[in-house]
Amino acid sequence: MPARASLREGSGGHRLARAVTPMHYCLIDTDLGVLGLGWSDDGIVRLQLPERTRAATEQRLLRRSDCAETAKPPAGITQAIKLLQRYMKGERVDFSNVALDLANASDFHRAIYAAVRRVGWGETTTYGALARQVEAPDAARAVGQAMGRNPVPIIVPCHRVLASGQKIGGFSAFGGAATKEQLLAMEGVHLDAGTPMLPGLLPANGRKS
Repeated sequence: MPARASLREGSGGHRLARAVTPMHYCLIDTDLGVLGLGWSDDGIVRLQLPERTRAATEQRLLRRSDCAETAKPPAGITQAIKLLQRYMKGERVDFSNVALDLANASDFHRAIYAAVRRVGWGETTTYGALARQVEAPDAARAVGQAMGRNPVPIIVPCHRVLASGQKIGGFSAFGGAATKEQLLAMEGVHLDAGTPMLPGLLPANGRKS
């Protein structure tokens, strides 16, 4: 499928054409709910964390994607799906070899996402530390914006990025900071005594939250 063009606002309000990465997608059943996954020939373009319902997850994925149609995942994407399902079971998983297609992200955002991918399981960093890593020490707020626009959470583990003082910071997925805290808790990182529930996750009493 050839790339098509869409329009975005340029400087001075001019409309500029840019290439849009053709994307296929599928929905993935996991222990924590339904994920939406979009990919191109070059790698994963979009990962949608669980919404309240399966239909809501699909709708959010499509609203945030320039071009999407359902397809059977190729071998590389199938392997990534297996890793995601294992992660959502609470297993320690390394996503560093999963191919991503971040062609529609800015150079700054790609640099930040590359730095975040180096933050391992059970580790955390801060917006300020990431800004210093990419030699933009005054850009902590811009790093936060990059995290909010992260198209592939979990694989680019923005949930491991905290505000200063070990504060939870923001999280744009369904459930907000509670979802972020739960993902961290799955990796053994507890910022307080509570462990909020992601959709579908069973607490010790066996009842859904």
